[in-house]
Amino acid sequence: MSKLFRLLPSMDQILDGLMADRAMARLPRPLIKEHAAAFLDLCREEIRSGAITGEAQLTLDALLPRLTAYVRAASRPHFRRVLNATGVVVHTNLGRSLLARPAIEAVAEACGHYSNCEFDLATGKRGSRYSHVEKILCDITGAEAALVVNNNAAAVFIMLETLAKRREVIVSRGQLVEIGGSFRIPDVMAKSGASLREVGATNRTHVHDYENAINDETAALMRVHTSNFRVVGFTKEVTLAEMRELGDRYGLPVIEDLGSGTLYALAGEGLLGEPTVQQVVAQGADVVSFSGDKVLGGPQAGVIVGRKKYIDRIKKNPINRAVRIDKMTLAALEATLRLYLDMDEARRTVPTLKMITASQDSLKSKARRLADAVRKALGESVQVALRKGFSRVGGGAFPEYDLPGTLISVLVDGISADDLREALLHTDPPLVARIEDDAFLLDPRTLGNTEISLAAEALRQAVESLKA
Repeated sequence: MSKLFRLLPSMDQILDGLMADRAMARLPRPLIKEHAAAFLDLCREEIRSGAITGEAQLTLDALLPRLTAYVRAASRPHFRRVLNATGVVVHTNLGRSLLARPAIEAVAEACGHYSNCEFDLATGKRGSRYSHVEKILCDITGAEAALVVNNNAAAVFIMLETLAKRREVIVSRGQLVEIGGSFRIPDVMAKSGASLREVGATNRTHVHDYENAINDETAALMRVHTSNFRVVGFTKEVTLAEMRELGDRYGLPVIEDLGSGTLYALAGEGLLGEPTVQQVVAQGADVVSFSGDKVLGGPQAGVIVGRKKYIDRIKKNPINRAVRIDKMTLAALEATLRLYLDMDEARRTVPTLKMITASQDSLKSKARRLADAVRKALGESVQVALRKGFSRVGGGAFPEYDLPGTLISVLVDGISADDLREALLHTDPPLVARIEDDAFLLDPRTLGNTEISLAAEALRQAVESLKA
């Protein structure tokens, strides 16, 4: 055994062998050395366990293919591309919305060159980064002014901190929502310095509940759109128009947190219950916040629109510096918003909208192509079938609606659905799908046309690794 240990190639020999691979030569040398050392430790363990028993197994030529594969896999970036075959369009864990091509190009331009991020080309002096998106947000939504921060939680926080710090904000008990990561509206409000005044019951809140709670400490009336759940049955909710009338009567601003938020009227696609930002502004909300990277289909951002006198106050809040967006977000958001100047164009080119509104015929056609690719990749060892199923919008939007479509079920001889799902997490690129009733399912809605072959190849890699 000690002789076998001495026969292991030296680090210099290993590095020279790896550097002959052009792709490997582009990796940082310290990173390669770290993973090569880990591979040598693995070889030592195999000598101890008896997996390696002969000198021929320890030559550089014998080890190099396995060594190269090991180092290449270990050197992949931690932040990686993933194939989404779950059918959840706005998948929070997989990065939420995909950007449209113009937005991707705008980000590349912003990253690769200097820009007028905070430079006014008309005057040659310092400018405001928000000027790049404020006008277009106002044009689309009908608001008087706009501001963008780094996410919607930050938007809610800075609105409350600016307009209601050390005072009360009245909210219906049925709207005290919790979003992902256990963040709750009452917690965000507490951190802002505003005091929560709950009114009504979980299922029913009336105008008089709000009116009875108004006092000298009241700073605002707030509505929180329950985008990630619905209360049905014996319910009553105060409308925005009713709240607007109450706000006018008592001189109080009406704040609306739309959560996901949408600029495209999906009611025409049969998806009800999500008002557009334009509708909420038109109905009289003074300040409205919503996310940029959910149904809107842009980058992560918290968008605030509304009446100028309130938006100007929020802009002047020093916290704005801590939650401001960077140049990449600005570039991506402006490019995405420009697509919404033509709603039909937005539907065709914003990936999130395109996937949500995809026709059943197009999904069935894509499912057939995916099934054919999987059969070709796996051969006779796989049983592939098309079946009717449902996708989800995701991102806390339209929780009560399923999106009908066509799914692919994959059954591989001798491999369970759970084992296949686990193996696919380690392919290049990884593929995430879903299991229902012990069936392994691929949903083509969230796979791009160019990803069909990649998904089939990922399955081939997974099956090969499980049968090795």
